Amino acid sequence: MTTTPPADPRIEAVAARLKEAAQKRAEAYAPPTAWQPTWKRPRKPKSIKAKKEELAKQRKRLKAAGVRRFYDAQSRRPRQNRIGSAAARRDTRALSWMRHSNAWLW
Repeated sequence: MTTTPPADPRIEAVAARLKEAAQKRAEAYAPPTAWQPTWKRPRKPKSIKAKKEELAKQRKRLKAAGVRRFYDAQSRRPRQNRIGSAAARRDTRALSWMRHSNAWLW
């Protein structure tokens, strides 16, 4: 004949806490109730350190761009995009030809 031990309130309390924790984990891992596109989901806030690092990187990038812009302006011959400038020259030539001709009268 086996006897069951009396119910220990401490064991019951631990079991209840375990069940509650398991329930919370199940809710956390459950799929979201309503699907939302990524751009509408709430953003995960960045830590202060991450924000400061990002801003420092941005400051460095903008400062370098400013320095480049300054020295480009200082140089005697500005840097040109070959393809863009060739297209601009072609357009200018065509417009000039039209301006100095009487083609528009025809």
